[in-house]
Amino acid sequence: MLSHLNAPQREAVKYLDGPLLVLAGAGSGKTRVITQKISYLIDECGYAPNHIAAITFTNKAAREMQERVDKLRPGKPAKGLTVCTFHALGVQIMRQEAHRLAYKPQFSILDSADAMQIINEILKTTDKQEIRRAQWRISGWKNGLITPDVALATAESDLDATYAKIYQRYQDTLKAYQALDFDDLIRLPAELFATDMEMLEKWRKKLRYLLIDEYQDTNACQYQIVKQLCGVSGAFTAVGDDDQAIYGWRGADVKNLHQLHEDYPRLKVIQLTQNYRSTLRILRAANSVIGNNDRLYDKQLWSEHGNGDPVHVMACKDETEEAQNVVMRMLAHKFEHRTRYGDYAILYRGNHQARVFEQMLRNEKAPYVMSGGQSFFEKSEIKDLISYMRLLTNSDDDPAFIRAATTPKRGIGAATLEKLGEYAGQRKISLFEAVFEAGFVSRVTERQLEPLLTFCQYINALEARVRNTPVSEIMADLLKAIDYEVYIFDSDETRAAQNKWNNVQEFVGWLGKKGEADDKNLIELTQTIALITLLENRSEDEIDAVRLSTIHAAKGLEFGHVFLVGAEEDILPHRESVENGTLEEERRLMYVAITRAQRSLTISYCKRRKRAGELQTCEPSRFIGEISQDDMRQSGQDVDPVEQRQQGNDRLANIKAMLAQK
Repeated sequence: MLSHLNAPQREAVKYLDGPLLVLAGAGSGKTRVITQKISYLIDECGYAPNHIAAITFTNKAAREMQERVDKLRPGKPAKGLTVCTFHALGVQIMRQEAHRLAYKPQFSILDSADAMQIINEILKTTDKQEIRRAQWRISGWKNGLITPDVALATAESDLDATYAKIYQRYQDTLKAYQALDFDDLIRLPAELFATDMEMLEKWRKKLRYLLIDEYQDTNACQYQIVKQLCGVSGAFTAVGDDDQAIYGWRGADVKNLHQLHEDYPRLKVIQLTQNYRSTLRILRAANSVIGNNDRLYDKQLWSEHGNGDPVHVMACKDETEEAQNVVMRMLAHKFEHRTRYGDYAILYRGNHQARVFEQMLRNEKAPYVMSGGQSFFEKSEIKDLISYMRLLTNSDDDPAFIRAATTPKRGIGAATLEKLGEYAGQRKISLFEAVFEAGFVSRVTERQLEPLLTFCQYINALEARVRNTPVSEIMADLLKAIDYEVYIFDSDETRAAQNKWNNVQEFVGWLGKKGEADDKNLIELTQTIALITLLENRSEDEIDAVRLSTIHAAKGLEFGHVFLVGAEEDILPHRESVENGTLEEERRLMYVAITRAQRSLTISYCKRRKRAGELQTCEPSRFIGEISQDDMRQSGQDVDPVEQRQQGNDRLANIKAMLAQK
């Protein structure tokens, strides 16, 4: 079973004498090691599947891992095997143990927009920047397992103290709503395990071996969960790469890799350095760049794919010329080599760089997809329906109540909701509960009360059916009762309305199938939806299109031919990274970008770029200077004109040869 693995991969799969850290370089087959080890644990070591958990960072990675395990063990279903994200594991724990933390099992999971709305109400501001800053601070505290009380007690400035007070009010609001945000899904289980030994032992007995993917991306809270579940024995395999730690800005701490040595002195470390993805020139470029960082572990990637083409570095006059050059070179290369659009990726540091490339691709009628686009579940028509689902799941969910009660309009006005909110706030109860209290009834007119009561009574009637009625039936009844199709076509022009209605039908159809396939009722599906996105339900890989993506969003992916654009000082590395001392993370970002390429890599930069309406001179990224000249070919600046002419002639000859074959 392990004969197709190389020696370090085989050693990593078979090692079970204690905690193991697998340092897996880019493209070195880490997923293969994890899936083979799951199979090995079940088939060779006698582990029951329900005692194993493989934890990833995205639903897509979890799904791919599950599929690969199933292929390795055809006809032997691994019933009970846990392959999921940290957040999904948190949901699983909270569903079973919510009562221990004074939550209902049918708690709501708030998305980022809901959380922003709550902070907005606390701050009473329309300044989105300020709301995001508060949200970021709260998230940082939660990921560091710091409570509002501790945040306030350790505040070093008035500003810190203000944010800590916002954190306290935010947390009080969430508790009142019986709601959790994404950070709570990991923080609360960690707090539970720290204070309730009985619960910790229960989950240790359930999950006896852990495999953690992308370990360098863990934050303090996630590391704590791993330590708690594994205990002193350290029955785990952590797979990671310190050279690909690019999420420090969202709380990930690459030092968690180093911390393993202190917490587990018996830790075994195995390095995977054979790369199965890229040519030697691409790997040498990556090695030479990352070698400038202070690293926890020194490793050199190598491959058997031969030297390959030099890394092409292209200087362009400005961003318009950069987009023209990139797209025209890509299309010429596609024509010469008879490749697919899907073999190409254009990677950039920030989303704002994409617009000019989109325009150029559209001009040339080249299909493209963008990573990080709007999720299906973020579409307004889908969020409308999800608000009803959330309310049926948890009537204390105030954000869901407000959206559902006012969509479609049913005579519940802003003045009525303001009175309701005021009363509920005084009584410290939810909006839904307040509707039925005599104290509130006395504050509003019959005309204001009637639509509220009708709405709440309908929700109560529907809620009584959700546990025992198929999801498809509930949703069909809901759409009919609220006349949602009529509402959509009344609210938009025909084509846009039809698109929205198609999305609604697709969503309801998906709910019905998933409810049936996974034997889940509407409450369980509502909690599941908070953790998934459309792009993980519709595979982009099936579309033959150029991929436009930030480098962050491209991590874990690979493409035949990569164009890394905007490789300039102040962009890559980002200006702030130079100022705040996170230059090494930017270098790791460059390393990740380079190692996405399998066969060819083109790096481009502009000599001038428009900023704030003015053309400014640009400097090529310092990272370009870190690539060995032997592995690089330059064009557009200080290049021998004879050599450049020869390159053009060679390409023209290739195209003529292609035409002659037709």
